[in-house]
Amino acid sequence: MFILHHLNNSRSQRIIWMLEELGFPYEIRFYKRDPQTMLAPPELRSIHPLGKAPILEDRNSTSPVTLVETGAICEYLVEKAGGRLGPPNDAIGLLRYRQFLHYAEGSVMPMMLAKLAVSRVPLLGKKGAKRIQPMIDRHLDYIEQELCDRPWFAGDVITAADIMMSFPVEVAKGRAGLDASKPATMAWLDRIHSRPAYRMALTKGGEYAYA
Repeated sequence: MFILHHLNNSRSQRIIWMLEELGFPYEIRFYKRDPQTMLAPPELRSIHPLGKAPILEDRNSTSPVTLVETGAICEYLVEKAGGRLGPPNDAIGLLRYRQFLHYAEGSVMPMMLAKLAVSRVPLLGKKGAKRIQPMIDRHLDYIEQELCDRPWFAGDVITAADIMMSFPVEVAKGRAGLDASKPATMAWLDRIHSRPAYRMALTKGGEYAYA
């Protein structure tokens, strides 16, 4: 049994989706953000010292495993599933898979979080957000260029790289300027949103502002 410690409106929604895609049995334990700070509650620190979501416990193995970091959890689940949702067989597809698996959190999300943080600063927030937006636009242009060439980030089939990219792209649509001027990216969003496993994950995961 997998146990997912899940925070509302967070990156951990991707792990619910991945568990649904792979058909693993799992349990969700729900946590709510502090309405004032929007931070995770202190109870999460009793599960892992970092106190952030997602946290995945694997109680299937002989030695129970507790993991944080969405990308690491995705790679772990791919391995547990015998390679399903893993990289394509071709060398280029493998490189794309690795790149986008890490690009999601390493490059795109820091820009989204920077804009969100700056926009909350009184008086100077709007000016700061405008300075960050061109950097976000560069990422959105790059994503659009990549998705013009193929239906999924790594190639012709969905992989964990697409699951990882879902959160920053959804945040971009809600808060950072992604719109119909990027038709390939919007079509990709439609594809992931139409997947039964994605829809089931929304039903099970509760509050999620970015779908």
